[in-house]
Amino acid sequence: MVNSTDGVTHLSPGGLRHRLRDEIGRMKDEATRQRKLAHRRAEFWAKADIALGFPAALLAGTAGAAGLASADVRVPAALAALASAGFAAGAGFLHCDTRRRANKRARHAWASVEARAMLALAQEHVSYENLDDLLERRQAALASYDGEDPQPGSS
Repeated sequence: MVNSTDGVTHLSPGGLRHRLRDEIGRMKDEATRQRKLAHRRAEFWAKADIALGFPAALLAGTAGAAGLASADVRVPAALAALASAGFAAGAGFLHCDTRRRANKRARHAWASVEARAMLALAQEHVSYENLDDLLERRQAALASYDGEDPQPGSS
Protein backbone atom coordinates (compact mmCIF):
# COMPACT_ATOMS: atom_id res chain seq x y z
CA MET A 1 0.00 0.00 0.00
CA VAL A 2 1.10 3.53 -0.71
CA ASN A 3 0.02 6.51 1.36
CA SER A 4 -0.23 9.85 -0.40
CA THR A 5 -0.01 13.31 1.08
CA ASP A 6 -3.79 13.78 0.80
CA GLY A 7 -4.40 10.97 3.30
CA VAL A 8 -5.82 8.53 0.76
CA THR A 9 -4.34 5.05 0.71
CA HIS A 10 -3.58 3.66 -2.75
CA LEU A 11 -2.76 0.07 -3.50
CA SER A 12 0.49 -0.73 -5.22
CA PRO A 13 0.16 -2.93 -8.33
CA GLY A 14 1.43 -5.92 -6.34
CA GLY A 15 -1.03 -5.24 -3.52
CA LEU A 16 -3.88 -4.92 -5.99
CA ARG A 17 -3.03 -8.26 -7.63
CA HIS A 18 -2.82 -9.86 -4.19
CA ARG A 19 -6.25 -8.54 -3.21
CA LEU A 20 -7.77 -9.63 -6.53
CA ARG A 21 -6.28 -13.09 -6.08
CA ASP A 22 -7.64 -13.25 -2.50
CA GLU A 23 -11.12 -12.23 -3.65
CA ILE A 24 -11.10 -14.80 -6.45
CA GLY A 25 -9.99 -17.41 -3.91
CA ARG A 26 -12.91 -16.48 -1.65
CA MET A 27 -15.31 -16.76 -4.57
CA LYS A 28 -13.87 -20.19 -5.44
CA ASP A 29 -14.38 -21.35 -1.85
CA GLU A 30 -17.95 -20.03 -1.83
CA ALA A 31 -18.68 -21.73 -5.16
CA THR A 32 -17.30 -25.02 -3.84
CA ARG A 33 -19.50 -24.83 -0.73
CA GLN A 34 -22.59 -23.83 -2.72
CA ARG A 35 -22.01 -26.56 -5.35
CA LYS A 36 -21.82 -29.23 -2.65
CA LEU A 37 -24.89 -27.81 -0.90
CA ALA A 38 -26.90 -27.76 -4.14
CA HIS A 39 -25.83 -31.36 -4.79
CA ARG A 40 -27.04 -32.47 -1.34
CA ARG A 41 -30.31 -30.60 -1.81
CA ALA A 42 -30.89 -32.16 -5.24
CA GLU A 43 -30.34 -35.61 -3.73
CA PHE A 44 -32.73 -34.83 -0.86
CA TRP A 45 -35.51 -33.65 -3.18
CA ALA A 46 -35.06 -36.68 -5.44
CA LYS A 47 -35.46 -38.97 -2.41
CA ALA A 48 -38.45 -36.98 -1.14
CA ASP A 49 -40.09 -37.25 -4.57
CA ILE A 50 -39.66 -41.03 -4.53
CA ALA A 51 -40.72 -41.30 -0.88
CA LEU A 52 -43.99 -39.53 -1.60
CA GLY A 53 -44.70 -40.64 -5.17
CA PHE A 54 -44.05 -44.36 -4.90
CA PRO A 55 -46.37 -44.98 -1.91
CA ALA A 56 -49.06 -42.84 -3.59
CA ALA A 57 -48.92 -44.97 -6.73
CA LEU A 58 -48.73 -48.23 -4.80
CA LEU A 59 -51.64 -47.37 -2.51
CA ALA A 60 -53.78 -46.13 -5.41
CA GLY A 61 -53.26 -49.40 -7.27
CA THR A 62 -53.92 -51.44 -4.16
CA ALA A 63 -57.07 -49.46 -3.33
CA GLY A 64 -58.41 -49.89 -6.86
CA ALA A 65 -57.72 -53.61 -6.92
CA ALA A 66 -59.17 -54.13 -3.44
CA GLY A 67 -62.28 -52.09 -4.22
CA LEU A 68 -62.98 -54.12 -7.33
CA ALA A 69 -62.21 -57.47 -5.69
CA SER A 70 -64.97 -57.60 -3.12
CA ALA A 71 -67.57 -55.48 -1.42
CA ASP A 72 -66.23 -56.58 1.96
CA VAL A 73 -62.96 -54.65 1.49
CA ARG A 74 -64.48 -51.31 0.52
CA VAL A 75 -63.50 -49.65 3.81
CA PRO A 76 -59.82 -50.73 3.68
CA ALA A 77 -59.78 -49.75 -0.01
CA ALA A 78 -61.19 -46.35 0.83
CA LEU A 79 -58.54 -45.86 3.55
CA ALA A 80 -55.79 -46.85 1.12
CA ALA A 81 -57.22 -44.41 -1.44
CA LEU A 82 -57.22 -41.63 1.18
CA ALA A 83 -53.64 -42.39 2.12
CA SER A 84 -52.68 -42.39 -1.55
CA ALA A 85 -54.36 -39.03 -2.02
CA GLY A 86 -52.47 -37.68 0.97
CA PHE A 87 -49.11 -38.76 -0.43
CA ALA A 88 -49.99 -37.36 -3.85
CA ALA A 89 -51.12 -34.06 -2.32
CA GLY A 90 -47.92 -33.84 -0.31
CA ALA A 91 -45.81 -34.46 -3.40
CA GLY A 92 -47.77 -31.84 -5.33
CA PHE A 93 -47.53 -29.30 -2.52
CA LEU A 94 -43.78 -29.68 -2.05
CA HIS A 95 -42.91 -29.65 -5.80
CA CYS A 96 -40.05 -32.06 -5.12
CA ASP A 97 -39.15 -32.58 -8.78
CA THR A 98 -39.08 -28.84 -9.48
CA ARG A 99 -36.82 -28.26 -6.50
CA ARG A 100 -34.55 -31.12 -7.56
CA ARG A 101 -34.18 -29.63 -11.05
CA ALA A 102 -33.52 -26.16 -9.64
CA ASN A 103 -30.77 -27.49 -7.39
CA LYS A 104 -29.24 -29.41 -10.27
CA ARG A 105 -29.17 -26.20 -12.33
CA ALA A 106 -27.62 -24.39 -9.37
CA ARG A 107 -25.04 -27.14 -8.92
CA HIS A 108 -23.95 -26.76 -12.54
CA ALA A 109 -23.87 -22.97 -12.27
CA TRP A 110 -21.77 -23.05 -9.09
CA ALA A 111 -19.44 -25.59 -10.71
CA SER A 112 -18.94 -23.08 -13.53
CA VAL A 113 -18.03 -20.35 -11.02
CA GLU A 114 -15.66 -22.73 -9.26
CA ALA A 115 -13.97 -23.80 -12.51
CA ARG A 116 -13.52 -20.21 -13.73
CA ALA A 117 -12.07 -19.20 -10.38
CA MET A 118 -9.63 -22.10 -10.50
CA LEU A 119 -8.59 -21.08 -14.01
CA ALA A 120 -8.12 -17.47 -12.92
CA LEU A 121 -6.04 -18.51 -9.93
CA ALA A 122 -3.87 -20.69 -12.18
CA GLN A 123 -2.91 -17.63 -14.23
CA GLU A 124 0.17 -15.71 -13.27
CA HIS A 125 -1.62 -12.37 -13.45
CA VAL A 126 -5.25 -11.84 -12.49
CA SER A 127 -7.26 -8.84 -13.60
CA TYR A 128 -10.54 -7.08 -12.99
CA GLU A 129 -11.94 -8.94 -16.01
CA ASN A 130 -11.46 -12.23 -14.15
CA LEU A 131 -13.36 -10.85 -11.18
CA ASP A 132 -16.09 -9.34 -13.38
CA ASP A 133 -16.59 -12.69 -15.12
CA LEU A 134 -16.82 -14.48 -11.78
CA LEU A 135 -19.30 -11.97 -10.38
CA GLU A 136 -21.55 -12.40 -13.44
CA ARG A 137 -21.38 -16.18 -13.11
CA ARG A 138 -22.11 -15.90 -9.38
CA GLN A 139 -25.22 -13.84 -10.11
CA ALA A 140 -26.32 -16.44 -12.67
CA ALA A 141 -25.76 -19.19 -10.10
CA LEU A 142 -27.86 -17.38 -7.53
CA ALA A 143 -30.62 -16.82 -10.11
CA SER A 144 -30.54 -20.46 -11.23
CA TYR A 145 -32.55 -21.55 -8.19
CA ASP A 146 -35.54 -19.56 -9.45
CA GLY A 147 -35.09 -20.04 -13.19
CA GLU A 148 -36.63 -22.59 -15.47
CA ASP A 149 -34.97 -25.33 -17.45
CA PRO A 150 -33.65 -24.01 -20.76
CA GLN A 151 -35.95 -24.83 -23.64
CA PRO A 152 -34.56 -27.06 -26.40
CA GLY A 153 -32.98 -24.98 -29.15
CA SER A 154 -32.48 -21.89 -26.98
CA SER A 155 -29.07 -20.75 -25.85
